[in-house]
Amino acid sequence: MNIRKPSVEYTKEDTQTVWRTNFDSMFDLTMMCHPLLKRNPGERSSSVINIGSVAGVTCMKSGTPYASTKAAMNQLTGNLACEWGLDGIRVNCVAPWYINTELAKQVLKDEAYLKSVVERTPMGRVGEPEEVAGLVAFLCLPISQYITGQVISVDGGFTRNGYYDSFYR
Repeated sequence: MNIRKPSVEYTKEDTQTVWRTNFDSMFDLTMMCHPLLKRNPGERSSSVINIGSVAGVTCMKSGTPYASTKAAMNQLTGNLACEWGLDGIRVNCVAPWYINTELAKQVLKDEAYLKSVVERTPMGRVGEPEEVAGLVAFLCLPISQYITGQVISVDGGFTRNGYYDSFYR
């Protein structure tokens, strides 16, 4: 859930709505699931996978409350991974950039904005839903049992790009 506008224009209600929707709901659900996910020593681990955003990894024009909720999710991911590891629970976060979904299409219909997104993405395109789903599926598999506490961006290289509008183009 996002409300895009300059930071000084947010009301307390705007901020609370974004926090309740993006962070509090995830936090509450995760806490309720802990007893269901807890494993005995030697059993295969359980997995919590939070869906964050690159807005929680780097600064961008995404709405300050939104970015703050995603950064808080990243920190919670790490803390819970450390706390819950001995309970046999892995906790990771997948942080997408623009993915070709109905929600993103609303923002990306602005051709100038789409161009700026693509130019700042080293792979030169927006992502596809199955690219996020593939990582989520991998993190659920036994082969990933030693991965925990990670925030993994699915962003075509966006968060590594720095100030390049288009790398060597």
